[in-house]
Amino acid sequence: MKAPSFAYARPGTLAEAFDLLERHGEGARILAGGQSLIPSLNMRLSSPELLVDITGLAGLSGIESLPKGLRIGALVTHAQIERSPEVKRHAPLLAQAAPHIAHPAIRNRGTLGGSLALADPAAEYPACAVALDATLVIAGKKGERRVKAGAFFKGLFETDLRPGEILAAAEFPPADKAVFVELARRHGDYAIIGLAGTQAASRKRFVFLGAGATPILAVNASKASSLEEAREVLGKDLDPPADLYHSSATKLHLARVLLERAWNKL
Repeated sequence: MKAPSFAYARPGTLAEAFDLLERHGEGARILAGGQSLIPSLNMRLSSPELLVDITGLAGLSGIESLPKGLRIGALVTHAQIERSPEVKRHAPLLAQAAPHIAHPAIRNRGTLGGSLALADPAAEYPACAVALDATLVIAGKKGERRVKAGAFFKGLFETDLRPGEILAAAEFPPADKAVFVELARRHGDYAIIGLAGTQAASRKRFVFLGAGATPILAVNASKASSLEEAREVLGKDLDPPADLYHSSATKLHLARVLLERAWNKL
């Protein structure tokens, strides 16, 4: 299929981008990597009046070490995250998750910010952001504001982004240990179920993707003192929706399988 007609603008600065978003309101959409937006246009699932292409804007594509973690710009690609020595050293959870995202051609173009802003519940980075208790940096005409990842994801493809705002970066605090695992029918397919796990001191955080409308922090399993207890109480944390191929009970069983793998690795 072909996309509906739309106008296209490529601003040279963030200020120009904010002006375009303000003028066109809900009729404007941000284009970053475009690996999700363009297919949705071609399938007529989205029909914006204007695409605001922020690719190449200064200040959105860096990876910077912070005193307490790592700041990654919204335009950093999956491939850059996968290959970055800084990411492997300071945010290894992201480095583990990146190879699971689609295929190399997609990873060369798709961006961290695009994935987080889309808020696909089957995507890898939103779960990683919640597991790491990341802070998302949101830019607007009046300046920046910071939102914790757990509060950023509001529902199915719904985030805390307000009209006229752009996700500029994400800041990831360090974790002592991290593990990412997922199950898919074929490598590169959307995950049936996935898990991002972290441990800082004795505190664990297990966050599941593909288990609900947003990344799901398994509160009870994260507090468990043993694997057996964690597996038992996971049913209180998750009620994963069925899909075309897997029942809710099957997905919960697979979630317990991933929980055991992640627990043993941590």
